[in-house]
Amino acid sequence: MYTIYHNPRCKKSRAGLQYASEKNLEFRVREYLKEPLTEAELTSLIMKLHIKPFDLVRTQEAFYRKELKGLDLTDQEWIKVMVENPKLIHRPIVEGKYKAVIGDPAENIDKL
Repeated sequence: MYTIYHNPRCKKSRAGLQYASEKNLEFRVREYLKEPLTEAELTSLIMKLHIKPFDLVRTQEAFYRKELKGLDLTDQEWIKVMVENPKLIHRPIVEGKYKAVIGDPAENIDKL
């Protein structure tokens, strides 16, 4: 069973969800804006993604451009910023037991 971290207002997130459905994957949807991630959950997810926390930040968001661009934060500080501002998290994220992928493009889901 997979978990898809989803924002229904995001076109790319909806595309990833549709792709997973078409592939007949068993998954549950977690709307992370309604059910925010904890620091521990986000840290675990980042480890499964095999990326640095900053690589999960959506740098095109207005909040990032106005408040965060150019800041030299630690990995833990970036995690805290994303927990406090979940719109900054790339989406969708599809999480399996040992690995996760960012489902943009949706075909990345095949890597699971």
